[in-house]
Amino acid sequence: MGVELAIRPYRRRFAQPLYTAHGPWVWREGLLLRLRDTLGRVGYGEVAPIPWFGSESVAEALAFCQGQAEEWRSQPIPGELPATQFGLESAAADLDTENSVGGQEPAIPADSFANATICGLLPAGKTAVEIALQRLAQGHRTLKWKIGVHPIADEIHGLDQLVQALPPDARLRLDANGGLSLAQAEQWLAACDRVNASPQLATVEHLEQPLPPNQLAAMTALGERYQTAIALDESVATVDQLEDCWQRGWRGVFVVKPAIAGSPQKLEAFGHHHRPRLVFSSAFETVIGRRAALAIAARCAPSPASALGFGTQGWFADDWDTLTPAELWDRL
Repeated sequence: MGVELAIRPYRRRFAQPLYTAHGPWVWREGLLLRLRDTLGRVGYGEVAPIPWFGSESVAEALAFCQGQAEEWRSQPIPGELPATQFGLESAAADLDTENSVGGQEPAIPADSFANATICGLLPAGKTAVEIALQRLAQGHRTLKWKIGVHPIADEIHGLDQLVQALPPDARLRLDANGGLSLAQAEQWLAACDRVNASPQLATVEHLEQPLPPNQLAAMTALGERYQTAIALDESVATVDQLEDCWQRGWRGVFVVKPAIAGSPQKLEAFGHHHRPRLVFSSAFETVIGRRAALAIAARCAPSPASALGFGTQGWFADDWDTLTPAELWDRL
């Protein structure tokens, strides 16, 4: 046998449901992968799909991995399985590193997420101000707020409360998850421009994915009419979609979730070739997927780099973020 492939499904519960324009997210499900060669070296990877974001399902990923008959032969992974591509290629890269024997790489320390380079996540709704103050106390200066969940008048009022509660040097990202109508997007952009016109208030860095992915032309037009930047997210879930939007002329911000984008090598090639405005973001993966995603961000993030959207610690009702990859594997 060459390289052994082992698979362990996981299911972890959010401490509180995460509400987005797609609805409540209660459970995060995925697969942990372990490659082990005849020398005893191990490499860990993670398949963390988000089907409503455009990736394959966990069942589809599991079927492909199980079809490898417990042995990984580095065969091509279908393009319609982007999260699986990320997981297996990340595991193979981990296997090749000098320090992979025993899988004892340390987990990313919790305090490394409490700094100005990490964007803290705020929940939708009225608790945003309270949580924002907590995130500031943790050291975050860039925050991301989920919108498009509650009535727009209430949310824009919440924006006014947020920017008044934040210090002027704070930055805010608004994430609509493609859930706005054109008229609502215009309302939000007008509100953001109003906020950004005041130096006494925090800055709205960008409005993320205001419209559904099939409305790229409309988002491009909005970007030309308003001062606040628009970022694509669901529109560019995979490397193929990144390439497509680039070829169609998008030169605004691209929010990239490496865990569902597909091949890490292709993602890095896209970044190095085009030098787009990339903002890297979490897909609520475990420490295994997160360290692989952050490694990609470190290799191809623009300079100066935008705050990384990996402020996801503390969102789950478990202690997995404190474990090493090997400890997490043994826990399942």
